[in-house]
Amino acid sequence: MAVKFLTEDWVAALNAALNAHDGFKSAASGISLAFQFNVTEVPEGAVENYYLKIDNGAPTASSGEVEGSDVGITSNYETSAEIAKGELNTQTAFMTGKLKVTGNLAKLMMHQNVIQQWGAATAGMEVEY
Repeated sequence: MAVKFLTEDWVAALNAALNAHDGFKSAASGISLAFQFNVTEVPEGAVENYYLKIDNGAPTASSGEVEGSDVGITSNYETSAEIAKGELNTQTAFMTGKLKVTGNLAKLMMHQNVIQQWGAATAGMEVEY
């Protein structure tokens, strides 16, 4: 069953997908990293803030804000949806100013495999935009 993008159901499906994916769990093994996502111009019923926190390899995705995030990522709903659908590359979004990144960029770059595996883990999610 499809979940609506950036709703509480989507966040729950994201959490389940990450925790069920062996490649993501392997990439996250032994690391601690927290991403805070802030999305502007969201439609009614969508969450504006969600996070992914990896605590010693254990991932948790939830709506709201995480204390002590390592990396903050801000974009509008349209950009977030295009990235999630695979229509827009994150590097292109960053280089064109559609995606803003703050925080510990060195830590982000150090864990690129986590981001790649995130994409693999969520590829099978049925999402309605």
